[in-house]
Amino acid sequence: MSHGKIREDKTCLNCGHIVGERFCPHCGQENTETKQPFHYLFTHFIEDFTHYDGQFWKTIKYLLFRPGKLTKEYLAGKRQAYVAPVKLYIFVSFITFFVPSLFSSSGEQQEEKNVYNINTIQRQKANKERIAKILDSVNKENKNMLIPQGAINDLKVTEVNGNNIETDALGETKDGKLSILGAANMKQFDSLYAKDANNRSVFDFMRPFAKKVFHLQEQGLNKEQIFDKFSETVVHTLPKALFIYLPVFAFFLWLFHNKKKWWFFDNGIFTLHYFSFLLLGILILISLSELLSLLPDYTIFNVISFLVYTIVIVYMLIYFFIAHHRVYENSRSISVVKGMSLFIINFFALLCMLLLLVYISFRMMH
Repeated sequence: MSHGKIREDKTCLNCGHIVGERFCPHCGQENTETKQPFHYLFTHFIEDFTHYDGQFWKTIKYLLFRPGKLTKEYLAGKRQAYVAPVKLYIFVSFITFFVPSLFSSSGEQQEEKNVYNINTIQRQKANKERIAKILDSVNKENKNMLIPQGAINDLKVTEVNGNNIETDALGETKDGKLSILGAANMKQFDSLYAKDANNRSVFDFMRPFAKKVFHLQEQGLNKEQIFDKFSETVVHTLPKALFIYLPVFAFFLWLFHNKKKWWFFDNGIFTLHYFSFLLLGILILISLSELLSLLPDYTIFNVISFLVYTIVIVYMLIYFFIAHHRVYENSRSISVVKGMSLFIINFFALLCMLLLLVYISFRMMH
């Protein structure tokens, strides 16, 4: 596809050499007119980035359906026909986390949400009336029983919050706000902390979360808005976390293979291609989720959705083993052992990374 109108003058504007056809044989610049229509700014960007001459689509085809093929081709020196690994990863990462933001809730989904909120308010009102009757009954009985008034107050706190302080880390108060370990604000949290000497380690762990939740609620945010902000923060932080984990993943590959035959650079290329595939898989799952949500809520469609999700997830799991076997050319038994070891190690390492991501994302919310 042309990137612009070709100049009649065959002298390269960049280096002054004679241009035989479209591109200068000396510097590689395309010999096009300097003045172009405004839309050229956008079409040129897309063409340069995706290479409509077949480079981009060939890369994507190999990446999705030929595990390990792209890495083997690149390491063999066949690099001009494919998108460079770093450029591919950056582009796929951008698309994966940009496209989901384009999806918006349909009118039906919004209506269902409104109905859900109305039903929730009605249930909360009914629970409030039921709790009031129970407490009134307890207070009447307390006139003839030796129950400390402090116990009645504790009962009120736990009943109103609707949580078991010993077991519920995250709950909901009667007015729809979030509670942490049965506390609706930091004053209650500190009070429960002082009373419960046996579970203070739990309170210490949850304190940063409690401070953040109560601070956001004081700013007027409701439960749904807090969860939305948290999800948005995680989504924006996830690409950074994956990018940071790239050299860690490559390092584990380097440890498990011949250091003389497979340099760290080679393992890095495999990692970039594999992570690009994972990001594309995530994008496919998100897109499928949005498309399948448009189908009626019938059993047959639910079964189809389940099967599609299962096929995609299973393929994403076995993709690594196939690619690893083809690239590193070990025997099947050795490849399976190394693949399983790497899979388990990276699973726990990624889990730790995601937990850290969740913690940092929550602390970064404002």
